[in-house]
Amino acid sequence: MEIVHYSVLKEEVCEYLKPDSPGQLLIDGTMGEGGHSEMFLTRFSDLKVIGLDADREIQQIAMKRLEPFGDRVGFRHTWFNEYFRDYPEEVKPDRVLLDLGISVFHYEKSGAGFSFSKDEKLDMRLNRDAGLSAEDIVNDFDEKELADLIYEYGEERLSRRIASAICRERVVNRITSSLQLAELIKKSVPQSYRYGRIHPATRSFQAIRIAVNSELERLDDVVKDALNVLKIGGRLGIITFHSLEDRAVKHFFRDMNKKCICPPELPRCKCGGAQIVNVLTRKPVIPTEEEVKLNAPSRSAKLRVVEKVADFSLRKNLI
Repeated sequence: MEIVHYSVLKEEVCEYLKPDSPGQLLIDGTMGEGGHSEMFLTRFSDLKVIGLDADREIQQIAMKRLEPFGDRVGFRHTWFNEYFRDYPEEVKPDRVLLDLGISVFHYEKSGAGFSFSKDEKLDMRLNRDAGLSAEDIVNDFDEKELADLIYEYGEERLSRRIASAICRERVVNRITSSLQLAELIKKSVPQSYRYGRIHPATRSFQAIRIAVNSELERLDDVVKDALNVLKIGGRLGIITFHSLEDRAVKHFFRDMNKKCICPPELPRCKCGGAQIVNVLTRKPVIPTEEEVKLNAPSRSAKLRVVEKVADFSLRKNLI
């Protein structure tokens, strides 16, 4: 068993999400290779963990890694938003962790075209049994739709130029590999843009991956539903890796921390007037310089944590 991904912010996650009484349940909503779960199971001998993942291949690695913990850990092959939407367990969780980063495994070992430095089939699906692939999006979306996607999800200012180049190329040759797409993007941008701080295809690849896996739509759903099933006094921690995710989490937590979220022009409150959470991280927790030196992909990680203080159903307009 080869572990290629190092879970970020381990100590900080442990500090905020460690159990405060015996026999508690942690749901690791994005288990990956199982790094965070292994830490919790090792340090807290009576904690139980349920791990979710949409990718069967990476889940097999986690199963092997966590085998020594026996029935203290369970596995569910599912998207986290679908799991929390139709929560199937008898016991509500005390802790929920969502690490939204794409595992290094997917870039290095999956062969699914996540990396712009490898010549792999252009897929990018975490669950390769369903949905549109990156190849489908790149070759079948019309030019405006593709440009808007790259701009919105990748925050790429040259999105229209890149989309135009993609559409011209696919008339001649179907775009089927990650390296083919990366080289096409690189050639489509000005020379000064090719040699910047990041590879010129970085933002476009991010945008396509987000679209393929419906990452932002799933996040919008799961933050509400995970908070809904969480026990009163339980904690929800979310690790994000780009500004679109972090902004969505920050705004949702901020709204749940308010006693009223009605528009100011309303004469009286119609939302229920209930504070649902206490925000425990007024500013996002970020990796130390030492962690970034040891694990460069951690540099963009941000952890936000809330504690549930009231029943979610009190927010009438969000049920």
